Amino acid sequence: MSDGTPVLDTLAQMNEGTLERSGLDPATYMLVRIAALAATGAPPASYLLNLEAASELGVEPEQVQGVLVAIAPVVGGAAIAAAGSSLTRALGLAIELGEQAKQADA
Repeated sequence: MSDGTPVLDTLAQMNEGTLERSGLDPATYMLVRIAALAATGAPPASYLLNLEAASELGVEPEQVQGVLVAIAPVVGGAAIAAAGSSLTRALGLAIELGEQAKQADA
């Protein structure tokens, strides 16, 4: 573990091997994680990390939308509205980070 990032290191360790232990295919695994984020009221940063991983696995935005539709009757409208807001902010963060990276490379 790095001395400079104990929280991030702990979070990384908590996630090690969970995909394999879940028995799910990678795309389904990420969709379940996104559903859990919505159900727990996760902040935008959590969505950002998981959406990036989901995108790399070929998960389409329509699939994420479908997950939110599927869980709406269980978690409620307020949770879905909050998830949508967090997703929007996460995408804004991704765009901002991408622009900053382009400026740093220039």
